[in-house]
Amino acid sequence: MRTKQMRRVCVLLPNKQHLDCSVRMRARGQEVMKTVLRSLGVGDLQVFGLALLRDNEYLFLDLEQKLRKYFGKTWSRNSLKVPFIVFLRVKFYLENGLLIFSSKVQQLYYWELRQKVLQSQNHQQEALLFQLAASALQAEVGDLERREGAEDEGGEEKNERMQYFLPEDYFPPWLINRRGRNFLLQHSPVLHGELSGTPRSRAILQFIKEASSLQDAALTFYRMKQGKNELRSSILLGVALDGVYIYQEVEGKKRILFAFTWSEIDRFTFQGSRFEIAAVDSKLVFYTHSAFHSKHILKHLSDSHRFYLTSRDAASYVQQLEDMQTRQLHREAYICDMTHLRQRLRCFSLTASASDCSNMETDTTWTKDAAEEEQSPLLGVESEEAFVDDPADVTWLAEFLYGVSVDGPLQLPSSTWAAVTAEMKQVLGKRVSEASHSFDSQ
Repeated sequence: MRTKQMRRVCVLLPNKQHLDCSVRMRARGQEVMKTVLRSLGVGDLQVFGLALLRDNEYLFLDLEQKLRKYFGKTWSRNSLKVPFIVFLRVKFYLENGLLIFSSKVQQLYYWELRQKVLQSQNHQQEALLFQLAASALQAEVGDLERREGAEDEGGEEKNERMQYFLPEDYFPPWLINRRGRNFLLQHSPVLHGELSGTPRSRAILQFIKEASSLQDAALTFYRMKQGKNELRSSILLGVALDGVYIYQEVEGKKRILFAFTWSEIDRFTFQGSRFEIAAVDSKLVFYTHSAFHSKHILKHLSDSHRFYLTSRDAASYVQQLEDMQTRQLHREAYICDMTHLRQRLRCFSLTASASDCSNMETDTTWTKDAAEEEQSPLLGVESEEAFVDDPADVTWLAEFLYGVSVDGPLQLPSSTWAAVTAEMKQVLGKRVSEASHSFDSQ
């Protein structure tokens, strides 16, 4: 009897692996998410959500809703024999992988971006696609081996040695057709070789940062129609970190029609399949597959805007830290209140977002003003600043500066850091030197 009350759910991961779990028939999405967290051994998936495939489109689940809402009558009739399929997918894209605390989650994020790059139709950024392939090769293969006497090898022997990867695994099909496999096999190793000595973890971060510059990679696309009675959905609404991008697909190629930052958008409204976007003195009307799609698209847009508001300061701070490392200015850095910064980085987790977001059953409108009024109270707190000579002594901050990821919980100071004494400066200086040496030797 107990077995009849259980259902099998298979969660497909971005790295092409899967997780199987059994949940109660009355389970909600949150129960599956908790199982995924335990299986992966992480405390939070941050930028990921659970999605299902409906009408050849990924829709993110409201984790507070019961799963039977998404699977209908088959959920009630089915048992443990056939699993229900859901996908772990990126819900919120970032420009910097350092904002993802866990190395495991970083890698999952990397693998989804890898697939997005292979699907790119951006013919204007060919050079970037070559660089992304080089970063991916460094992350997955490591340093390119250079054998002694390689310069004297014959053409056939040299070509055989350089064919250590399949172009189909690193380049979009259109680019392979344009340049040819031999061209890619010949020139890609040159760019890969230039990254020699870069640790694989650093190569993953580099790939994530570069992929955020690819115009059609770090977005979630939803198909829409221009007219209600049109047979083909030629409009693609792309949800990105900084706003919404609207494309029209013509002969398999995406042509940008509109690009709106969040500050330029007044509201989203839907009625059934009719989906309206009011932005910068213009009103756009498109049509989704159904009211079900409209609800979930609106919720994703609302969640994405909230994530943007919550994470933008933290992203700016991390960028400043990277700039300091580049300029080697660690010894004279102003660091914001560590507790507040850490809270800002943590405050929008997927496990918390479901209770924060609007009720999908009743809300059919999103407005910018209402969303900004509801943003986290942390954003209204002015953080005090403390001057320190070496931020590397702060454990989690050192992770940012030296590229080390920690999967477990991190201990935070309960108050801001005060100015350190001259004696403490010497201690911190020694630790910075040791940490730098340790990182360089990886």
